[in-house]
Amino acid sequence: MTTDTMTVLDSSQLYTPEERARRDATVWTLVQGVLAPVQFLVFLVSLALVIRYLVSGLGYEAATVSIILKTAILLTIMVTGAIWEKVVFGQWLFAPAFFWEDVVSFLVIALHLTYVWALLNGWPTATQMSIALAAYAAYVINAAQFLWKLRQARLGATA
Repeated sequence: MTTDTMTVLDSSQLYTPEERARRDATVWTLVQGVLAPVQFLVFLVSLALVIRYLVSGLGYEAATVSIILKTAILLTIMVTGAIWEKVVFGQWLFAPAFFWEDVVSFLVIALHLTYVWALLNGWPTATQMSIALAAYAAYVINAAQFLWKLRQARLGATA
């Protein structure tokens, strides 16, 4: 970002006026706004199914399907989020305003895909579920990062 072509951000702003206008004008903002709560709902159901399996030994198939669904939604939100960043910030990922959120997102994806690898390669079910729980813990951290940024954006809009 250069001062010749963009408005300089002060430390309390997440978006330049131009970026905010692009954010508000793109359909990808709505897509992200729909996918994020859907992903969270799938996460909650899946977490309950994983915990049920670990506690009772029942419902392995349901837990597995839910983790695969969560992974598919995660990958979808990551692709559409990259498109959103390209539209709003002019780069596919790691825009300065969302750099650390993207870094943690890649950790979340790596853990989810590690689970899929473990599933496909027949690793012990306890190991699979442990990986899923680690992926879910990382997801909670990542979701908190994005909620914090949403709050910052709202506070910046009123400033």
